[in-house]
Amino acid sequence: MPNINDIFFDGHYKEIWKTIIPDELTVKEVDFMIPYFSLQPGSKVLDLMCGYGRHAIGLARKGVTVTAVDNLADYINEIQQTATTENLPVKAVQSGVLDFSTEEQFDLVICMGNSLNFFNAADTVSILKKAASFLKPGGYLLINSWSLAEIVFKNSVTKSWSEINGVKFLTDAKLLFHPARLEAESTIIHPDGTTETKTGIDYIFSINEMENMLQSAGFVLKEVYSIPGRKKFTLGEQRAYLVAQKQ
Repeated sequence: MPNINDIFFDGHYKEIWKTIIPDELTVKEVDFMIPYFSLQPGSKVLDLMCGYGRHAIGLARKGVTVTAVDNLADYINEIQQTATTENLPVKAVQSGVLDFSTEEQFDLVICMGNSLNFFNAADTVSILKKAASFLKPGGYLLINSWSLAEIVFKNSVTKSWSEINGVKFLTDAKLLFHPARLEAESTIIHPDGTTETKTGIDYIFSINEMENMLQSAGFVLKEVYSIPGRKKFTLGEQRAYLVAQKQ
């Protein structure tokens, strides 16, 4: 299952991104976060690798104070413009996740849209340790992934094609090991006939490996859902939501 983040990790592909991850899903994810993590006006959330800010803006519209971090200037500028226009409690920061630092303490850190799987094991542990340092004691971490071993090994497709808004995508993916990863090369054919190629790697970790990395960073894995807050994850489902708590 090729990582659509790798294919669309570019501000020019936002509308295609929104076709693949519809607004309805974001609404459901935000509506899960508010009661599950007891968020209320004044609560503080850190959105790492926030993309175009679908969760940051959604949470801020409910009065939650959000710091949104991404390395792409187009995304950060758009988030800041929306926050200014709507007078929302959002601070947008352009930074790579491995370089980001803050003295603030948060109630919840979120890492959504499979973005954590861009990183190998060593960098993943570094990010998790950073997340723990940004949280208040007892604070929570929410990770969304569709590249867990329990998902990929049952659902991976080596070749696929699709057409979205007149743009064609031909993807050739290879499942490799040592380390376990999915390497994808996508050819993008635009309506005018021009083409471009994008490549990406998703590193694949099992739930057990994720739990060990979380523990090494000072977290306890509390639950894994396929539908957040409603259905516990089972083998082969399409996406997972990992809830961990700082100890």
